[in-house]
Amino acid sequence: MAEIDPKVKLNQIIEVLDQLAEDTSVPRNIRRGATEAKNRLEKNEPMDVKIAGAIGKLDDLANDPNIPMHGRTVIYRIISELENVLKVVNK
Repeated sequence: MAEIDPKVKLNQIIEVLDQLAEDTSVPRNIRRGATEAKNRLEKNEPMDVKIAGAIGKLDDLANDPNIPMHGRTVIYRIISELENVLKVVNK
């Protein structure tokens, strides 16, 4: 099985965060949080630091009682993908 390229995967995750940030069926605070998580992933920091920061932010969003089910599902999927990238980075 081929290793995933962390930078390519991170760019895909950033695209999904952009889509979530533009989804008008999601409350404004969730869209703002998705943008904050995206900004953390784009920072010029070590890969594991920015991924951990984004996961923390997304975890807070997933626990928001106002988030619709489809938004929570997207956030959980993003967190899972970020954890996979983190495993590759920490090898």
